[in-house]
Amino acid sequence: MNILQINASARSEGANSTRVANAIVARLQTASPDAVLNVRDLATTPHPVLDEAALGAIFTPADKRSPEQAARAALDDALIAELQAADVLVLGVPMYNFGIPVQLKTWIDAVARAGVTFRYTENGPEGLLKGKKVYVALARGGKYRGTELDSQVPHLRTFLGFLGMTDVSFIYAEGFSMGPDAARQALADADAEIHAALS
Repeated sequence: MNILQINASARSEGANSTRVANAIVARLQTASPDAVLNVRDLATTPHPVLDEAALGAIFTPADKRSPEQAARAALDDALIAELQAADVLVLGVPMYNFGIPVQLKTWIDAVARAGVTFRYTENGPEGLLKGKKVYVALARGGKYRGTELDSQVPHLRTFLGFLGMTDVSFIYAEGFSMGPDAARQALADADAEIHAALS
């Protein structure tokens, strides 16, 4: 089993979302000791944003790209290859200002490529990354689960499903900014959800 862990926090150390993602991976590795783990930390290795130069590189045929365009497209190609090779995807996702971090948005923009990870057909779009299991570790300062303020879950469910990844489990760790007791409870709740999801 190949596990791909994406840490999307702006913090390279001490991020609660990474802590919960690590706990998910640890449980997966306990169940499958031979699993291969690939970790991409978007704080330590940030991916460039999707800008005009990136679009020019991606939409230029590979054999006609300039050296600069080839180098830019190769950065996205590497992220796509990691995702294609994964059997299990674990996303560590903090909530910033009621949305996903820009670090995760750059990863999303990199791996969503028409004709590679999805395609358009006469029956509508089709995701090309079927058969993967996804765990999303959500860390929040407040408590937003099931409310209109939670834009993350609908966004990520839609995006992952668009690429063909429909088997998604969301693990919630909420209330980290509501005092020490609430922070401890957030981790305890997340651990219980991990146990339930992976048992």
